[in-house]
Amino acid sequence: MELPLYQVDAFTDRLFAGNPAAVCPLPRWLKDETMQSIAAENNLAETAFFLAEGEGYRLRWFTPTVEANLCGHATLASAFVISSFLEPTRRRMNFETRSGRLTVTREGDSYLLDFPIWGLKPARNPAVGKAMGQEPTELFASIPYLAVYGSAADVAALNPDLKAVAALDLDGVLATAPGENGIDYVARYFAPGAGIPEDPATGSAQCALMPYWAARLKRQRLIGRQISKRGGDFRCELLGDRVHIGGQAVCYLKGSIVVDD
Repeated sequence: MELPLYQVDAFTDRLFAGNPAAVCPLPRWLKDETMQSIAAENNLAETAFFLAEGEGYRLRWFTPTVEANLCGHATLASAFVISSFLEPTRRRMNFETRSGRLTVTREGDSYLLDFPIWGLKPARNPAVGKAMGQEPTELFASIPYLAVYGSAADVAALNPDLKAVAALDLDGVLATAPGENGIDYVARYFAPGAGIPEDPATGSAQCALMPYWAARLKRQRLIGRQISKRGGDFRCELLGDRVHIGGQAVCYLKGSIVVDD
């Protein structure tokens, strides 16, 4: 079976930045093990697979090692592929996922993702600071740990023990600090337990970052930046129990793959 494959850099307006995701539109579902093998072969943080369903799509995401419950950059990449190549007049896309319905709206060259927020609970776990190589000023339990540091320089300097991070009881560590020069907050995300040593630009991380920073800064609209080597930019708005995440995307690769299923 020959299938189309796209590689898209998400949460950036230029190539070789943001977070690369593979996107594979399907005529029918492949076996789970086949999709996991394709994701492992792609060796990107996420590979997205989607299938038309009613007036929308069913969407699934795979890291190189596991199926994910939620992924922002591969959702943005999927919407980009649909509205740029498959249905160029389409401006609103509904995706049915493990995390419920996710809507993406295209506004010119930008995309707006409607995602659920993640709850935050104050936490005490010395293993987090030890794994990160620096004790955070605040620690919260969410889907990952949210570790708050004093400055962007502190977050940039982190050099975590990835084996120790993978051994933690939650899905990695999301490190954050106040931003600078018009950026409200910065972040880095480490999820080696899911096959992602450091994620370059994590859309779903805003589901935890926005509730924290909106409360701390007393503003609902914020600009975030992921300060990984590739970098990523997020324009976000907190709306009750949802967060709108805005970003751009660019296509790096269009091709096809041949698989047995």
